[in-house]
Amino acid sequence: MNSRIEQPKAGGSAGDIVKYALALLLVVGGVFAFYWFEGQWPTVARVMSVLGGLIAGGLVFMATAKGAQTREFLGESRFELRKVVWPTRQEAMRTTWVVIIAVIAMSLILAVFDLIVKFGVEKLLGA
Repeated sequence: MNSRIEQPKAGGSAGDIVKYALALLLVVGGVFAFYWFEGQWPTVARVMSVLGGLIAGGLVFMATAKGAQTREFLGESRFELRKVVWPTRQEAMRTTWVVIIAVIAMSLILAVFDLIVKFGVEKLLGA
């Protein structure tokens, strides 16, 4: 958990807004090129235009204040992932079997309840 207390900033600077718009235009431009050049460019080139737009838009976004917050969040997430103790294969298999058995048991219980309710409704309606 982060011990710093950060005050949320209202809105963004004019430069950030321009960068957001530019990032969005780059992504939209890549998608637009994908459809506009259908039949003229090979599929690989069209896919590369989309990827190029996404990468360029992402790089422009990372130059904004929100991009800095995103980088910080990703860095802290990576740090926290290093602390995770992953289960062994044997533990994972045991847990999987427990989940499978629990699902089967719950489905059988729900099936019994369904039969009881069905029986009661049929008796109530006289069908």
